[in-house]
Amino acid sequence: MNTTWKEAASATLHCLTGCAIGEVLGMTLATWWGWGDLASIALAVGLAFFFGYLLTVLSVRRIGLSWANAVRTALAADTISIVVMEVVDNGILLAVPERWMPI
Repeated sequence: MNTTWKEAASATLHCLTGCAIGEVLGMTLATWWGWGDLASIALAVGLAFFFGYLLTVLSVRRIGLSWANAVRTALAADTISIVVMEVVDNGILLAVPERWMPI
């Protein structure tokens, strides 16, 4: 099967959107529940991976991949990018003191 640049861009956008949904949902829930930094980060990262993979799988399923191939494609294509994004995002959150945050 030939995948076009448009399809690849769509899958990437779905991954990034899923990660953002997971991050925001995880931090929101952890804050609501009064969790500390490490538990909050763990929940947000777990949900970022879940939603990132989920939206990518759904995206590549639309172009005709079987469920098994869609899952393998999402794992192969998204794992490194999600890890890098999470390390940078959470590293900044831990490195910058709250008093420097504009909120």
